[in-house]
Amino acid sequence: MARRSVITQAAIARAVKGAQAAGLKVGRVEIEGDRIVIHSGEEPAGPMTKLEAWRASRGAR
Repeated sequence: MARRSVITQAAIARAVKGAQAAGLKVGRVEIEGDRIVIHSGEEPAGPMTKLEAWRASRGAR
């Protein structure tokens, strides 16, 4: 049986601090499997390019 990955509160705090340091306003944080997903409360600046759309569909970082 595979071992579940554990996401700690410290890991979430580091991710949020990093996003804030990059200038994002954190709207909410979700845990999807073994990933931390941070959603900002802001709308995207403009329409996505083909590369950005591809990355979003693949869940790229």
